[in-house]
Amino acid sequence: MFFLANIYVTGISCLVIGIVVGYSILAWIDKRRRESVLTEEKGIIEKARREADTLTREAKLAAAEEAQRQRETTEATLAVRQKDTADAERRLAERDSLLNRQLENLVQGERNLRTHKEELEKRSDSLEIQRVELGDLIRQRREQLESISGLDATNAREQLLKEVERDATLEATKISRRVLDDAKARAEDRARQIIATAIQRYAGEHTFESTTATITLPGDEIKGRIIGREGRNIRAFENATGVTVLIDDTPNAVVLSAFDPVRREIAREAMSRLILDGRIHPTRIEEVVNKVAQEMDEAIVRHGEDAVVRLGLPPMHGEVVKLLGRLHFRQSFCQNLLEHSVEVGHLAGLMAAELGLDIQLAKRSGLLHDIGKAVSQEVEGAHALVGAEILKTHGELDSVINAVASHHGEVPSQGPMGVLVSAADAISASRPGARSETMTTYLKRVEDLERIGLSYPGVEKCFAVQAGRELRVLVQPEEINDEQAFALARNIARKVEGELQYPGQIRVVVLRETKCVDLAK
Repeated sequence: MFFLANIYVTGISCLVIGIVVGYSILAWIDKRRRESVLTEEKGIIEKARREADTLTREAKLAAAEEAQRQRETTEATLAVRQKDTADAERRLAERDSLLNRQLENLVQGERNLRTHKEELEKRSDSLEIQRVELGDLIRQRREQLESISGLDATNAREQLLKEVERDATLEATKISRRVLDDAKARAEDRARQIIATAIQRYAGEHTFESTTATITLPGDEIKGRIIGREGRNIRAFENATGVTVLIDDTPNAVVLSAFDPVRREIAREAMSRLILDGRIHPTRIEEVVNKVAQEMDEAIVRHGEDAVVRLGLPPMHGEVVKLLGRLHFRQSFCQNLLEHSVEVGHLAGLMAAELGLDIQLAKRSGLLHDIGKAVSQEVEGAHALVGAEILKTHGELDSVINAVASHHGEVPSQGPMGVLVSAADAISASRPGARSETMTTYLKRVEDLERIGLSYPGVEKCFAVQAGRELRVLVQPEEINDEQAFALARNIARKVEGELQYPGQIRVVVLRETKCVDLAK
């Protein structure tokens, strides 16, 4: 029983001790947890304080930078406004100064006009007195002349007017000849001005016809595909070909514009193929243009070689053949230049055969005489001189080079070839129909030329020669003297210019022949 009581007491004691120890442990754990929470709270507060300080500093820096930018912007704006104000003030000052000077000039001009007016009034009074005195002198002279000559005033006036008219005509003719001689001395500069003015005022229609190609479209809806989204197709086409594409309100048509006929032909063929193919986009455009350009190079060489073969000439330098081929795509007064060159070669060869000269050399010179026109837009100078330089560069014969350079008279001819080529060139160009002129138009122009020449008094006969490029006028020598013949040629030329339309120039030649015949008995 005692033993059980001890166990019971011991158990209770252990329980109490366990409770006390457990409570102490829980109290210690709670204290540590509170200390940990306090430490964590202090860390969070410290971190928040640091972040707040950082944000505050960043906000202050941003505010300072923004204030600096605003200050700089304001200062720049203020500087610009100050500069504008200074410029405005300077302009106002200059304007005031100019107005003051103009006012002073006006005042001075008014004074000068007043003085000049007074002088004119005095001179007018003096002239009036002199006029009265001159009238008296004239009346006295007339009375003396009538008493001496026995003619009344009417007859004397008629005779005097005839003499004055004859003298005035002779003097006017001399003056006009002197003026024209002086104008010929300065003809080159004046000719440039006239040509430039004529190009600006007249050549618009001709330039449009000779520098454009029109492509017929199957429908207006294709125009949108040619233009492409935001114009990318048309820009790609223009960049690839070097031509300008004009799309306007013309139904079922698009116009290609370029001075280079080869580029224009490449663009025309490429556009036609793109329209037939239907696939129009930048990549396809580039492919088609490159392919057509390659084919065009081959066609140019083929045309040049065909021209050489047609004249029976030996092979020429490759670059010369290419330039000849380019002439196939050029026109002069609607005459194909390559065909014209071949024709000149044949004519020069025929004339050389009649004269016993080198036929092959004449044909070669005739074929190459206009080769400078193949690069006329790229090289400055007359096409004859440009062509001669090209041939010289490629080792052509000196006689051929001189014939090409001299066929328009830019340089003297050193042999008969230059003269033959010049004559063949004139024959080919002036042949009726060679330059897209119908026979009816040609005959009408010849008739009009002769009609204009015969419309003047004193003209006996008129002949239009050289396919209407020259008008020869035969006058009656007893009615028209040498001075009047000179004036007649000028008047006929002016009337031809005013009434007729013709390519190139028309020379007016007035012929006056005096025959003195006597018999010895």
